[in-house]
Amino acid sequence: MIRRRIAAGALGAAMTAAALVPVPVQAAAGQASAACSMTLGTVTVQGDHKFQRITATAPVTASPPSIGPKALFPVDSVRLATSVGWEPDPPAAMLDRGYVVMGTDLYRFSYATANGQLDPDSVQKTRVGGGWIHQTYLEQSTYYGPTTRRNAYALQGDVVTRWTVEGSVWRNKATYSGFSAVKTMTLISQTRGYDTFLANTRGGALYTIRIPVSGAPVVKKVRASTWQGFETLIAEKCGNQSTLLLAIDKDTRRGYLYAVGHANGTATVIKGLGQVGDQLAAPEDKTYFRHYPGSAESNVLLYGE
Repeated sequence: MIRRRIAAGALGAAMTAAALVPVPVQAAAGQASAACSMTLGTVTVQGDHKFQRITATAPVTASPPSIGPKALFPVDSVRLATSVGWEPDPPAAMLDRGYVVMGTDLYRFSYATANGQLDPDSVQKTRVGGGWIHQTYLEQSTYYGPTTRRNAYALQGDVVTRWTVEGSVWRNKATYSGFSAVKTMTLISQTRGYDTFLANTRGGALYTIRIPVSGAPVVKKVRASTWQGFETLIAEKCGNQSTLLLAIDKDTRRGYLYAVGHANGTATVIKGLGQVGDQLAAPEDKTYFRHYPGSAESNVLLYGE
């Protein structure tokens, strides 16, 4: 196992200090954001999957929620979920797969649907491991290239952990400490050499965290305040190198959409596109995830930094 601490002092202290400097969200962004959209996935208390298409129109529009498969997981059991990738499953089905934490265990799951109907025989849940008690964030990232790279990430306390994923085996565990101020994060970039996350802090700051294949993370401040209210961040690719960002405040049940330019520290352009409907988050929502084309052929890679 590899363990590294962020250079130049504890990141938590740096984040807290930075959060004291008020910097408003800038109101400039490229016009390309108008055509961008994302599919927000939800695991409900009932164990259902729920999907909603959110589009960066003016004003922001959201499709009616589509619920199903129903009762995919036991009632009120799912605590964390990764992004869920879908791909064709010939001759006529679509296959979805991802990871969830149920209770204290991590599971890999998959299921197939045809014409919107679940094939009950296709549902698979495979236990990966236990000890998932205090983690507050979970994500997977697959980079398709000459050499495919699959990694998984988790946040627990002040530590971000990364694994290399090979089938059902998670190995090469590496830990990076100094992230105690982070409230939540979302994957915004996938390249051959690194994955990058956008993270907000309890003090309100916004940072990028680049985690290279080898070496220590590179952390850059993007904004210093106003982001503390969001418990969930979901990102989707917008254009060639920008990001459509959904920020959800579960206390008020509201979601807000942002167009984020290619991340470049405090020079990053962020435009608030508006609130998503009246109340995006429903009382029965447990956790949220990105739903995206996940096949090698689709090659939908995030490139926000």
